[in-house]
Amino acid sequence: MNQRIVIAMVLASCAALPAQAQTWPAKAVRVVMPFPPGGAADTLIRPLTVKLADALGQQFVADARPGANGNIAAEIVARAAADGYTLMFGNSSLPISVSLYDKLSFDVLKDFTPVSLVAMTPSVLVVHPSLPVRSIKDLVALAKKQPNKLNFASGGVGNTMHLAAALLDSMAGIQMTHVPYKGAGPAIVDVIAGQCDMVFVNIAPVLGHIRAGKAVPIAVTSKTRSTVLPEVPTVAESGMPGYESTTWYGFLGPAGLPREVVTKLNAAIVSAVAGKDLRERYIALGAEPETSTPEAFATLIRNDIPAWAKVVKAAGAKAE
Repeated sequence: MNQRIVIAMVLASCAALPAQAQTWPAKAVRVVMPFPPGGAADTLIRPLTVKLADALGQQFVADARPGANGNIAAEIVARAAADGYTLMFGNSSLPISVSLYDKLSFDVLKDFTPVSLVAMTPSVLVVHPSLPVRSIKDLVALAKKQPNKLNFASGGVGNTMHLAAALLDSMAGIQMTHVPYKGAGPAIVDVIAGQCDMVFVNIAPVLGHIRAGKAVPIAVTSKTRSTVLPEVPTVAESGMPGYESTTWYGFLGPAGLPREVVTKLNAAIVSAVAGKDLRERYIALGAEPETSTPEAFATLIRNDIPAWAKVVKAAGAKAE
């Protein structure tokens, strides 16, 4: 065979090799974040991107794409090339969306490749200091006297912030008014400013406000008390036995993400989160560091879909 033809065939073959066959990462990696800066996702992802960049030799750039309860970011990642250069730092809003929306532009179980959990975070119920309640008992009593007068902020219809409050409404037999925002950051700002009475929010972004006396913590939503707010009781021990609402955060990629990329990224995440400095930083922010295998993460998402569906149905929540 003519030597030029052979060379041309080899070059064509090399050009046809998928991007994942090359060494990953060979350039900056985009990490799409479903929520705006200032929320729990932001406080967790920023230090982790630095660790991943150090470990893998390329920049990991957080790209906030808020809106539609995280579905804008999810669609971006679901439609991205499965080459490891577009990832998502997602949370429990992903399985919630299955029951919240009549139709999604992606399939939660088929259009993503779970890589690893990063952290589990309880929420804390905080109220503006002017609200005359300092416990769940106080809140329930006031809400029963004034149906629909008390209001709570959230990061959007049907997200974990909304559903945590809706679950309390359902269990306590009260009615509060929901005021949705585009993300946790804006919701927190209006509670601190006194525009809203309260918010169920991950501990990390509101911890500074609590310590400054600008927000009063009433209860945490986990089974046990938070190590960073040990004096704050759980909702369950405050007269609502069985109440629990926690949020997971983790890395996902588009469907078909090459196994070698998944394995390499998972190892880097597990190592980074296990590191003393990042682990201590997460705990100080009220988050529980928790990594996983890709398979265990996939199982968690699958099991979350029916579990959250029950809460959505009880809340009567529906995306507009």
